[in-house]
Amino acid sequence: MEMYAYWLSNTGLSVRKLEKIWGSSICARELYGMSEKALMGIEGLTDKDVVKITESKRNWDLQREWMKLQESGISFVSVENEAFPEKLRFIQTPPYALYYVGHLPREGKKRVAIVGARTRSAYGSQMAEKLAKALAQNDVEVISGMALGIDADAHRGALDGGGSTYAVLGCGADRCYPRQNRYLYDKIPEKGGVLSEYAPETPPLAAYFPQRNRLI
Repeated sequence: MEMYAYWLSNTGLSVRKLEKIWGSSICARELYGMSEKALMGIEGLTDKDVVKITESKRNWDLQREWMKLQESGISFVSVENEAFPEKLRFIQTPPYALYYVGHLPREGKKRVAIVGARTRSAYGSQMAEKLAKALAQNDVEVISGMALGIDADAHRGALDGGGSTYAVLGCGADRCYPRQNRYLYDKIPEKGGVLSEYAPETPPLAAYFPQRNRLI
């Protein structure tokens, strides 16, 4: 059940640790029911990891936290769910889970990532928007990071072309960052989605943006 995957993604374990757990064919629900002794036997988990897991089970009200997420309007999907984007399963250090507003990229669709400088030229801005619009009009989904500059131009062009576009954020999916792109944040989920591997309320930190680029 995704409720248990949501708990696991919030234990404080690193993406690499979560990848090890998933790779050992232990599902989140099974992990939740394990004793401390059994957890110690999982290859790749340290004593500190086991403490994080046991403390989170003790401190987290699973049902309440899951319901709170449902009521927030943020959707959640883990790698344990077959709805998880297939291509992301095979990247280097795949995310264990995604939070999103709108919907996930559709399987079988062609998609292109368009990213670039925040301080671009007028020509660069026009070409990024024109290219994204043409792609959208030809049923190609456009992926970017909703940053100022080329990223925003790409999303805007895809929307103008009537197509689907997806923004991958370096903060929680419930946060519009940067604030200047509020129009895009509100508009993108109508035909695409705003995605993040970070839990709601996660602030935009510099270290998160290079990490999100692997998803784009």
